[in-house]
Amino acid sequence: MTDPGVLIVGASQAGAQLAASLREFGATCPITLVGAEEHLPYQRPPLSKSYLSGKAEAESLLLRSADYYADHGIGVVTGEWIDRVDLGASGGRAVSATGRTFDFDQLALTVGGTPRRLDVPGADLGNVFYLRDLSDAAALRASLDDARRVVVVGGGFVGLEVAAVANSLGKEVVVVEALERLMARAVAPVVSQFYLDAHEQRGVRVLLDTGVVGFLGSGTVSSVELSDGTSLPADVVLVGIGLVAHTALAEQLGLEVSSGGIVIDAHARTSLPGVVAAGDCTALRAENGLLRIESVANAIAQGRAAAATLVGVHDPLSVVPWFWSDQGDIKLQIAGLSSGYDDVVLRGEPESQQFSALYYRGDRLIAIDSINAPRDYMAVRKILEGGASVPRTVAADLDVQLKTLIPARR
Repeated sequence: MTDPGVLIVGASQAGAQLAASLREFGATCPITLVGAEEHLPYQRPPLSKSYLSGKAEAESLLLRSADYYADHGIGVVTGEWIDRVDLGASGGRAVSATGRTFDFDQLALTVGGTPRRLDVPGADLGNVFYLRDLSDAAALRASLDDARRVVVVGGGFVGLEVAAVANSLGKEVVVVEALERLMARAVAPVVSQFYLDAHEQRGVRVLLDTGVVGFLGSGTVSSVELSDGTSLPADVVLVGIGLVAHTALAEQLGLEVSSGGIVIDAHARTSLPGVVAAGDCTALRAENGLLRIESVANAIAQGRAAAATLVGVHDPLSVVPWFWSDQGDIKLQIAGLSSGYDDVVLRGEPESQQFSALYYRGDRLIAIDSINAPRDYMAVRKILEGGASVPRTVAADLDVQLKTLIPARR
């Protein structure tokens, strides 16, 4: 049993940020951060990139050291999955799957999610992997050593990052995507086409508009059965078809859950007073509906906003969402939210493998995808953060330096 204070359920990026921000905002109460994994909070994005390729090891992924948590009076409990929370008139108690109890005065849910599963015959065969945590990545990395043929199911960010790593390791790689284009939910068709061409030029085979109906093998996977009646030989399969937010605790508590996440406002407040939530498990109530944003930037911003709410500081979400994806030697950097765009202006030529796509709604710039064009990305991110825009008339003009359009700080 712990002393009451703030209980943060989920030792995620959002959870670690929330704990650190509480101390930054002056909180002196006990803080307990409880996570199901056996590790201190760590960075997840490198799992499909530098860690999988062997360029980084687990120790380098830690967000903060054990000494940091000890020095700041933050208790971190690993290896405990919270499966029940009881609220009282003031505070409550959480109970883990092993029966351990955690009393609290205030509650934060930063529980993240789990990879969406592919419900087809043979999905439980060995060497069929999903990638969410460090143990997943370690098992996949070990299996890649002896593999020759790798099939990636899903042409989103994680799938393409893994495909790029496997390709760089000399494997025969096939990406199978059910939709008509790559990364269809996140980028414009012109960007999808660029990535299709780029991966194929580097030796990755891509099958679009193709589903997976099953896996065959004896103990371990040996082939992937496709919706067109054909099959692909495979030594290793990575399934990357999205994330399902953990909402069971929220539903148990009667919190509003919609669009696949725990509904919060700009202050990370849930529908129940005194309970906040942050990170991949949330659905943010915005002007144009509920937004699910799965990114490091969002986890950090929401973690900070949640901490501010718990200590009574006015610090709502205000940052422009940003994201990146390293796929071999191609770096994609995104700033803003492109949903609802009605036009895309290209800055540079895709054939050069160094260009940007600027998204507009009406005459307003709302987002940018920069491919190997970090200066465009940084300039537009600052422009969006300053509440400004880039006129369509100059967006494609490479003689106009976008940094000259960054508004002066007030």
